[in-house]
Formats: sequence, structure tokens, C-alpha cells
Amino acid sequence: MKILGIGNAIVDVICKVDDNFINQNKLTKGTMKLIFEENEFRNLLKNLKVEKTVSGGSVANSIVGLSQLGNQVGFIGKVSDDDFGSKYEDGLKKENVKYLYSKKKEELPTGTCLILVTPDSERTMCTFLGTAGKINENDINSEVIKQSDIIFLEGYLWDEGEPKKAFDKAINSANKIAMSLSDQFCVDRHKTHFLDLVKNKLDITFANEQEMMSLIDAKDFTEVIEFGKKIGKLLVITRGDKGSICIKDNEIIETGIKKGLNIVDLTGAGDLFAAGFLHGYSNKMNLKESLEKGTEMSSKVIQQIGARL
Repeated sequence: MKILGIGNAIVDVICKVDDNFINQNKLTKGTMKLIFEENEFRNLLKNLKVEKTVSGGSVANSIVGLSQLGNQVGFIGKVSDDDFGSKYEDGLKKENVKYLYSKKKEELPTGTCLILVTPDSERTMCTFLGTAGKINENDINSEVIKQSDIIFLEGYLWDEGEPKKAFDKAINSANKIAMSLSDQFCVDRHKTHFLDLVKNKLDITFANEQEMMSLIDAKDFTEVIEFGKKIGKLLVITRGDKGSICIKDNEIIETGIKKGLNIVDLTGAGDLFAAGFLHGYSNKMNLKESLEKGTEMSSKVIQQIGARL
């Protein structure tokens, strides 16, 4: 198979809110908050109108985008044998994604992410990982990984203990490894480990400007460029209204954003950008064309509600 995603299997629950809701619940707009108690999650959700539910998770969104572009793809992510778990599996299969995980009844329920969209189209996420965050090395099929051209991992999934062992097993079996740093929260929490992955293990790293600068404690973006030149790996960085850039050795390629878009919801912008780039890269487009494909995909998804086209 062309690309195999390994990530958090999360059912996205999308709701529109005003800024007051964000402030009253002590959330930081535009970030992801992990919620550890199921009751806290239920309390947040109880007075909200649900716009949409989707089989989500960052890498799963990218993998669906790749499937929609005609690539043969698969996904590994841990769910429980419950209602949301069944919805999750069905949702991916409808998108022609091979779901390479056999669900069973777990102690924790299937993971859920509450995506709160404010009037400025920014999204603030509250994630109850449930069983998704309990992925371990027994959930990773080395043979499937060896038969995939590229594996695509997400920073959201990385954690000490069992998830780290799952990551290590996947990396050790892979032909080529791509990973998204996912969120500044993840970068700050796992900075030493992520820096080691970016410098020594990953072939392709996806990040936004803020995440990359935080990772290397850069004061300005020129330090990111110098870092990228030194490590000899492919860095792909989105920069908001400044467009995107990729750095490999001394090759630096940039592309701008699409103008005049009717932006509705930024959910999934990074996920679909990664899908477009990986589509180009894995189908032998050059780096400039791959960046442009990423921009095209992210431009489409931000003009609608949700992280799927």
C-alpha cells in the first residue's frame, strides 16, 4: 500500500460556540486541551448543539484525503467495541481506507474530540482520548508496515510508555517515515523526544511555524531554515498567511496561499495540507508541486465545516 497512517482513532463532534463559551470554560482559543475525566467531557457537551460527527483524528483525516485523491491507503488506530467504535470503523471503510485494526471491548470507551468553532472560524479542541491513547506494540502489525511505502504518524499519539513502544515498533519496520508534530502543546510536552525524532528518525516532518520554532527554541524563522539545512531531512512547514515552505539540505522551496477564500472553519487545514503534500511526494511530483497540492487541499477544506472534503 502507498501510505499507512497510525494515529488516534477519535470521533470528532463538531459544535459552533461563541467566544464567551471558550472563556467561561477556561479554554485557550486555537489549542487542543486533553480531558482526562469522561464526566468533564460530557459536561462540556451537554448544552451544545452538535453540527456533525466524523471518524476523525489528525492522521485519519490526512489518510481519508489521500484516499479521495486516489491513493491506496490504510489506517491503524485503537477503538473499543462500542457504538462510537463501530461508527469509526464504518466511517473509514466508506472512504475506501483499509482499517487495519480488530476492535474488542476495552476498559475505556472509543476516543472523542469536541471541536468548538468560534465565529472567527478558529477551532478549539477538547479531546477525551479514551482507549485511543492506550495503543501499544501489540496493535501494530509489522508486516503491514513493511508493505507500505510510507508510514504517517502524529504527535498527538506519542506518549511515554505503551504508545512510545508502538511508535518504536512502527518506525523500526518502516521503509519511510513521515510525522506531524500536531500541536504546540505536544511539542512543549515532549520537546526532547520530538527533537530526537526530527533529527534522527523521521524522513519527513510536518509542522506549523509556531511548533517548529518552539521545538528548537528559535527566536526568528531564519533559525528554523538553518536547522532544516543542517539535519538533511525534509521539513514541511505551514506559515499561515505567509504560505508554506519545505527545506531539504540547501534546497528551500516556498509557495503562497490562495487568495479570496470564504473561510468557514480551519479544522483539518493542516491535516489536508499534509494529505496533498504526501500525495504529490509519493506520486513523484517535485517539491514545489507537492506544496501546491497541499495548499490546494487545505484551501478546499477551510471553506466548509469539518475536516473532510
